[in-house]
Amino acid sequence: MLCLVAFHQTLNMTYSNAPYYFPDVTLLVTHYNRSGSLERLLGSCRERGCSFGDIVVSDDGSRPEHLSAVRALQGRYGFRLVTTPENRGLGNNINKGQDAVSTPLTLYVQEDFVPTAAFPEHFRDAVEIMRQERQWDLITFYAYFAYPYLRPYKKGFSEKLYKPWYTNYRKIYAYTDHPHLRRSDFLHRFGRYEERTKSDKTEYLMCVAFLKKQGKALFYEEYKSLLDQINPEEEPSTVQRSKWRQSDSLFISIIRDVYRQIKYNYDIHVAR
Repeated sequence: MLCLVAFHQTLNMTYSNAPYYFPDVTLLVTHYNRSGSLERLLGSCRERGCSFGDIVVSDDGSRPEHLSAVRALQGRYGFRLVTTPENRGLGNNINKGQDAVSTPLTLYVQEDFVPTAAFPEHFRDAVEIMRQERQWDLITFYAYFAYPYLRPYKKGFSEKLYKPWYTNYRKIYAYTDHPHLRRSDFLHRFGRYEERTKSDKTEYLMCVAFLKKQGKALFYEEYKSLLDQINPEEEPSTVQRSKWRQSDSLFISIIRDVYRQIKYNYDIHVAR
């Protein structure tokens, strides 16, 4: 155990000379059966000159060949590995990973993302904002679409706004599982992630909790410029969604939007 601690300390001393060193940030990566993607993410961070006070990889019961590959990566990247004997879902994976974090800030990233050349400078801006301004709970760096209600803030970031009467149902994503910087006491402030549910429901319940507790978040407006999501054929996405969520039918789209408006407002403002 002492040898392992000394090994991590030696790596941290080496990485502290990197161009972008964030000693008060832990990189938290959730992983499941995508060891090649994890290697690409960690390698890209190193290539971009980014290093952190700590790295935690939380594995969700990957197959033996992937877990062996992840353990082999420890010698190159010096991360702490948190495991479970069986797959327990996204909620458990994030909870146990966040429990292992000891720095004030956490950069949460799933294993299929890689930072671009633009990432380090803007991430440094985000870290400075979080260090200096306590009111922010998280800062989002990536999304499939822009958050619908934004108020320009500074350095390319905008505040996410939420009101019950806003009509765009995407207002629910004031919180998102996409890569973000957050305070490491996040679970104390907003509660733990729901476990043993599908990943979409786990994310949705945290979205509701974040809005109920009046969380405050920033959004980087050039959100497609900082990270790329890569899902190669040999390691495709493990997330599966129901067909009605993806349907392009106008009728289904209208029904879906009305349902979401009613459900979201009820869950946030009525349900206990």
